[in-house]
Order: sequence, then structure tokens, then C-alpha cells
Amino acid sequence: MNFHTRKWIKPEDLNPNGGLFGGSLLKWIDEEAAIYAIVQLENPKVVTKYMSEINFVSSGRLGDIIELGITATNFGTTSITMCCEVRNKITRKSILTIDKIVFVNINDYGEPTPHGKTKIKYIEEQFAEEDQGNA
Repeated sequence: MNFHTRKWIKPEDLNPNGGLFGGSLLKWIDEEAAIYAIVQLENPKVVTKYMSEINFVSSGRLGDIIELGITATNFGTTSITMCCEVRNKITRKSILTIDKIVFVNINDYGEPTPHGKTKIKYIEEQFAEEDQGNA
């Protein structure tokens, strides 16, 4: 799993018990998953369809740096399925896992539309294609 996004836990991210507020973390995950889906499907129009059980393994604390990891696990006709892990950047201790997040590719009318993708596209492949096009 690749961990790209990092967040620094600040006072406004805490719950009354002094731990990372789950709602803040879920907002960050949904945004990260949307960006991942947009990049993979090459379409800025995607919507969250489903999130499976969210397993809070441990808590983040004020001042912690956490990182969000997302990986595609399946490409449907109009969807992309991902899994997610959030961990402490320094200790590598897992904070949260989600086995299944599904995003749907949509058209200008908000209807599911086929995307034609079948495998993860890594940034290196994208740059190589762009370089070949410019040669």
C-alpha cells in the first residue's frame, strides 16, 4: 500500500477525550479516496458509493503525524474498489483500516458510466506515456 497523504493532528481535530475525532479522519479518507479514484479513472466526476466496516484500531493524539494509504483492489465496469489504512507516520502503528471503499464513475448527468480501466495506473506509467507523446 502506498501512503501519500500526511496529516498533522491539531487541536481542532480532537474529540472531547483528547483523541483524533473519527469524523475528521473519515473526511480526510473520503477526500483521499476521491482523489485516488479521479486519478485512476481519469475523470473528475466520481462519487462515494460504499464504505465497509471502519475498524478503529488505535487513536491518534495531538501532534501526531498520520499518513493515509489507499490501494485499488478491483475495477468494475463503472466503479473502483479500494482498501485503506491510516497509520502513525513515526511509529507505523495502525490507527484505522477499511477493507472496502467503492467509488462510481459518473457522467455529466450524474449517471454511472463505464470507465474502461482494468488495472492500477502508477504515476511513472502516466509520465512515460506523456513523454512518448511529446517525443
